Amino acid sequence: MHPVRRQRLFMVIFIVVIASIAVGLLSFALRENINLFYPPSDIVSGEAPKGVRIRAGGMVVDGSVVRADDSLLTHFQITDGEAQVNVQYTGILPDLFAEGEAAVVTGELNDEGMFMASEVLAKHDENYTPPEVAEAMQEAHNRAKTKDVDAESAKAQTSKY
Repeated sequence: MHPVRRQRLFMVIFIVVIASIAVGLLSFALRENINLFYPPSDIVSGEAPKGVRIRAGGMVVDGSVVRADDSLLTHFQITDGEAQVNVQYTGILPDLFAEGEAAVVTGELNDEGMFMASEVLAKHDENYTPPEVAEAMQEAHNRAKTKDVDAESAKAQTSKY
C-alpha cells in the first residue's frame, strides 16, 4: 500500500473512532437528563417506567390537595379526565398552584404507583396550559367521545334486533 493511502486510511479510521466515542459519550450523558412526558392515563395503565425520572401533567383534582401541618409535604392528585394519579411533593409549591388548574410534575413513579415529585410547575396565567397537558387532555377527551359513540352504536344495533 502506498504511504499516502495508508496515512489517509488511518486518518479516516481515527476520525470515525473519535466521532463514535463522542456520540457514545453524548448519549450516555443525555440519558440521565431526558424527561419523558406521560399523561395520568398512561401512568395508571402501566406504560410509564418505575424508578425513572419522568414528567406527568394534568389538572389538579378539586379537593385532593392535602398539606401536612408540620412540614412542607403535600399530597394531591392530577387527572387528564380519564385517570387520576396520586402525587407526593415535599417543598414549596408555586404561587399559582391550585385545585382545578393545570400542573406539570417531574419525578419518579414508585412501586406503589405514587408519583414522587421533585418539581412542580403551575400554569403562569389564566389562558396558558402546558402543551403536553393540553395534548393529553385532548386525547383523553377524544377517547371518551369514541367510547360514547361506540356505546351508542352498540345500543342502536341491539335495539334493531
